[in-house]
Amino acid sequence: MLAPLATLAFLATLWLVARLMLDRIAADGAKIVAALQGRSMLVQPPQSVRPLTVRFQPRAESVRYPAHAQPEWRAAA
Repeated sequence: MLAPLATLAFLATLWLVARLMLDRIAADGAKIVAALQGRSMLVQPPQSVRPLTVRFQPRAESVRYPAHAQPEWRAAA
């Protein structure tokens, strides 16, 4: 009695995944085809985007100091 229920659950899940994939392809199909042909939106330069400068300064506790080599570590390497 468990096998038919498991089969039904598997087929329902498989149908749901296939339906979601088809919906995704229907919505983004043109983008997918363009990317496969090498005409992706990421490959083309942006139209009117100005350069953006991001300033980054690491926190003091995240600064790593160089480790001093130990003779035991050199021998193990």
